[in-house]
Amino acid sequence: SVLILDMHNEYAFDDIASDTGERVIGLKTKFPGAVRIVGLGAKGNIRGQSPDFSLEIASSDITTGDIELLTAELGLKETTATTLEALYAEFGVSWFQAFRAMRVGATVPVDPNQPDGRHIPAPDSVHAWASRAGVNIMAAEGLHSKLTRVFRLPYINKKPAVNGITEIIKMLESGKHIVLSFGDHESDLDYMLVSNILTRRIRNAWENKTNAYRNHGNKGRAASMPRPLTIVVEEAHKLLCPAMANQTTFGTIAREMRKFFVTLTIIDQRPSQISSEIMSQLGTRVSG
Repeated sequence: SVLILDMHNEYAFDDIASDTGERVIGLKTKFPGAVRIVGLGAKGNIRGQSPDFSLEIASSDITTGDIELLTAELGLKETTATTLEALYAEFGVSWFQAFRAMRVGATVPVDPNQPDGRHIPAPDSVHAWASRAGVNIMAAEGLHSKLTRVFRLPYINKKPAVNGITEIIKMLESGKHIVLSFGDHESDLDYMLVSNILTRRIRNAWENKTNAYRNHGNKGRAASMPRPLTIVVEEAHKLLCPAMANQTTFGTIAREMRKFFVTLTIIDQRPSQISSEIMSQLGTRVSG
């Protein structure tokens, strides 16, 4: 199976070539029964056409590691890791939703009958949580402000109607090919966050399936071999530059996942910006 992370909406539907003006056939037209088009966001469309289904990210699917991956993009501080650890220690997988619900600078009067009197941090404020958790208050409030861009992303919901990531994994396991089009969400923030979340879940699924196959496949138990999967990554240098290659799921896939039946196809106009370690793992190169 093939999963294409289509950052610029170029693979799914027919288009017109910018240099020749000729029609370019999309993968959905070429292989209508085999390809499924997934649009990011509940109301996502790709060049005016509707996808086969839409992908929304559950807030519980976002890990603290996914946020640390955005350090350069969001300008996060060295204190970020400590604050994130405290959030996860208290709220578990609900940490993102809990932190998003907190308010910065919110206060309440000490005496409700005297609203003009002395005020203290509101119970649902970042200040109150940080004090309770023993976290630097300014660092916590600063992180909350930096994450505003992530909090406002329309495709992140507390509980999506459909678990889109699970559906994508099921389709890939059944032999379908997926083109994930980012629609109007084409910023580096969207691409890095969603791509890493999705591939992390896929990596876990293929590792578990491979381990089950190797542990039980020769012992008479029902454990099928994982279907070989190729993940196609556009703008690869954004996810595999030297500073990030060890943090992203893609770096792990490039180095270790062949034994779990997963390989990468990376497409980039700036290969010099890709980690030399990752480049050394590429067995086949096509240059134009």
